[in-house]
Amino acid sequence: MMSLFSSGEFGAVEVRGTLQFTLYYDTKKEEFHVQVCRCQDLALARKNRSDPYVKTYLLPDKTTHSKRKTNVKKKTVNPVFEETLKYKIKMMELKGRTLNLSVWHHDPLRRNIFLGEVEVALAEWDWGQKDPVWHPLVPRVQLSQGSVPSRGTLMLSMKFVPAESEGHGMPVTGELHIWIREAQGLIPIKGGAVDSFIKSYILPDESRSSRQKTRVVKRTVSPTFNHTMVYDGFHVSDLNEACAEITLWEKDSLSSRQLGGMRLSTGSGQSYGQPVVWMDSTEEEINVWTTMIQHPNAWVDASLPLRTDLTTRKE
Repeated sequence: MMSLFSSGEFGAVEVRGTLQFTLYYDTKKEEFHVQVCRCQDLALARKNRSDPYVKTYLLPDKTTHSKRKTNVKKKTVNPVFEETLKYKIKMMELKGRTLNLSVWHHDPLRRNIFLGEVEVALAEWDWGQKDPVWHPLVPRVQLSQGSVPSRGTLMLSMKFVPAESEGHGMPVTGELHIWIREAQGLIPIKGGAVDSFIKSYILPDESRSSRQKTRVVKRTVSPTFNHTMVYDGFHVSDLNEACAEITLWEKDSLSSRQLGGMRLSTGSGQSYGQPVVWMDSTEEEINVWTTMIQHPNAWVDASLPLRTDLTTRKE
């Protein structure tokens, strides 16, 4: 296990007390609001005093981009904050995050002291809850890098063009068009901005001729690719046996690492009568693929999570 948090004097005091807060999502502004109300009965930090403040992150993003803080309240174990911390984020992405609220004693001369935390899985939050809620503070929670279910969202559009559907015998064979538009809220392995690119295959063809890539977009967690991949040679019947594997990669000077991806298919678990590990599409991915099959010559728009649980296949 590896903490996603920086080291500090976590064991300096025994965690105690409670934290009150309210969560709200503004659909018009696409903003997530965390109203930090107050704490009660916090532990004493140094010299029988505590100067507390509250810090929040939208995990698994532990970068400064995700960090928000309240003001420091001096000499109190029952601080009243009544401050609202805001995040600009789409609801679909927000539901894949965990809100971490931690309370700290501020020390300008030495390391701040951890006083406790609360974590909220936002996929399970009751958004009809309007009143402030109290949660007990608990000791530090450890997270493993492998526990991250998604590393961002990819916006794309897909279209199947049947053979000779555009007149004058064009196209000669069926074509699959994949328009990679942009990604949002990428969560790099080491934090900070990221140089990224997209790679695609149309399985079961795992050869180099099936692989297509976008250019590398540098130093951003919300890259715009605006790149269309075109695959030809398709019959309508082939779409029930094929899978569009789309992965996003983090590139550095020495190597590239896969951050996440998706597989768009019927999710049947087999291709041309043979069981295959890569027909493991989620319900969302299956819906995009089947909608495309049912509506030839029409673009199907999608925003899908870059999931980290793709079943490994040999490449």
